Amino acid sequence: MYIVSDLLKIKGRAVWACSPTTTLLDALKLMAEKNIGALLVMEGDEVAGILSERDVVRRIANKGQCMLDEPVSDFMTETVIGVRPDNTTQECMQIMTQEHFRHLPVMENGQLVGMISIGDVVRALIGEHESTIVGLENYILGRDYNQ
Repeated sequence: MYIVSDLLKIKGRAVWACSPTTTLLDALKLMAEKNIGALLVMEGDEVAGILSERDVVRRIANKGQCMLDEPVSDFMTETVIGVRPDNTTQECMQIMTQEHFRHLPVMENGQLVGMISIGDVVRALIGEHESTIVGLENYILGRDYNQ
């Protein structure tokens, strides 16, 4: 079973972030440049929120307009749920499903150490299931069985 630290070893610990005063346009440019779906919003070393593509779309739909020079703080989700490096991928999927989040910051000893996405979690879960299937097939067919 994979844990979050395994995912970070594969994808790296880079986290893209902006400040609450960053304009929406600058945040969207960074997201496009890095090909990511969310940015952490940081005030110093503290997580102030998260800005996702969904946050932007919902805010535009609710207001009926979008001013690209508005600060990210007007769009971001302030309630951020993080996970630890020792959380399992199953636990992460449960949080993401229940809370309708696609990104989770990874915190260790109160410090931000990475961020995972639903894509990272799904790839890991698929890998786990494929490994289980191969193991069961080998067992059933008697492959790699030491007599």
